[in-house]
Amino acid sequence: MTEYSGQEFAAASRLGEILKTKGWLLATAESCTGGLLAGAITSVAGSSEWFDRGFVTYTNESKIEALGVNEQALQRFGAVSEQVAIEMAEGALNQAVTATCAISTTGIAGPTGATEGKPVGMVCFAIAFRKKEGVVTLPFIRHFTGDRTQVRRQSVLFALTTASKILEEN
Repeated sequence: MTEYSGQEFAAASRLGEILKTKGWLLATAESCTGGLLAGAITSVAGSSEWFDRGFVTYTNESKIEALGVNEQALQRFGAVSEQVAIEMAEGALNQAVTATCAISTTGIAGPTGATEGKPVGMVCFAIAFRKKEGVVTLPFIRHFTGDRTQVRRQSVLFALTTASKILEEN
């Protein structure tokens, strides 16, 4: 039994299968999802075989301190931006040196916090993974609808399914 939906649990399980097959370890760097992504991952029994660690960095200061996000990037682009999502994912890889890949989430779950050009429901993601040539990082922006809980849960599901798709292909 899990507190996560069947979809979230299935998506986390699928990601785990892909990572175990590759022999890879995952790290997460979360802001708007506040640990829900790591929670969905660890709801899968045996996830310690493929999940290394998670960072919940809700404030700008914690993004800078824990993940090495550039303060100028936060000022220029804002915490909810592709640039900061990229820096969060890459920062998780830098901090979790045994991890092979990382997923980041940063967004506006609502009901407040919207700014011009950044509505409630806007979430930025990045998936970073190590290759022989260096780190590859792919950013995504999605706009979800619903209340705070719905936006956060949709974000978790998107992060899990997108990571599975990308990591399966690479």
